[in-house]
Amino acid sequence: MSEEKGLKKPVKLKADLAAMLGETELPRTEITKRLWDYIKEKGLQTKTENGSPENAGKFIVADATLLSVFKHTNSTSKSGKVTDLRNMKEGETINMMQMAAVVGANIEK
Repeated sequence: MSEEKGLKKPVKLKADLAAMLGETELPRTEITKRLWDYIKEKGLQTKTENGSPENAGKFIVADATLLSVFKHTNSTSKSGKVTDLRNMKEGETINMMQMAAVVGANIEK
């Protein structure tokens, strides 16, 4: 069997994400899938920024579990967009487009 590369290559998870997902290593694709499974299972999507959970929409509402993962995120994308969630509070939202930054911030480099 050949070694997985790129997005399918397992990466080491930081402690809070590892605790949430019950794994210490996963490929990025699986991390993202499991985060979305959790978000959908708990109905943590909303159509409006900082809106109430309504299980639909492009914003993700942070519950205590997600907040423990989101709070590690402080990154700048190649286009210069800053995603700093270190002071985020429970009930606040992120745009679903910020999920890549969250995943990246929660894996060991």
